[in-house]
Amino acid sequence: MKKLWAIIKHEFLLVIPPTIFFFISFILIVTTQRLILREYNVPLTGYAESLIGALIVGKVVLIVDTLPFINKFPDRPLFYNIAWKSSIYFVATLLFRYAEHLISFMRTHENFAEANQQLLNEIIWPHFWLVQMWLAVLFFMYCTIRELIRVIGKEEIKRLFFGTQTSSH
Repeated sequence: MKKLWAIIKHEFLLVIPPTIFFFISFILIVTTQRLILREYNVPLTGYAESLIGALIVGKVVLIVDTLPFINKFPDRPLFYNIAWKSSIYFVATLLFRYAEHLISFMRTHENFAEANQQLLNEIIWPHFWLVQMWLAVLFFMYCTIRELIRVIGKEEIKRLFFGTQTSSH
């Protein structure tokens, strides 16, 4: 039981940073959308969806991080790993989001092909690609931060940003 608890705790601690990062990012996007649509008296919710989306993206990040080829360029300039990982996360969320929409259509259609065709006809593509565009930018920022932490170290990042003293001083 202790081993199971340790695994759950470890997984939980791994999912916290990406979830917080994407939750704050999604809240900013939803707030921007609300402020723009307020002019047209369009009611808009989305804060709960921001949390759910952040949890989903956090889990996608954890799953992708287990792939053996994710850290393909550890000894090259940071841009290589940042671009590589951002691309992998982008494709993973693209597939996950498409599958998520497809599953909802499969509930009302007899087979995969019919559900997929209906999805292709009914999905609001500008909205789908707008979200993907923002995810691309956010993944790039997230990967940049993670790679800097990997190279510089967590304690040095804390010292640089918050002025905290490391244990070696």
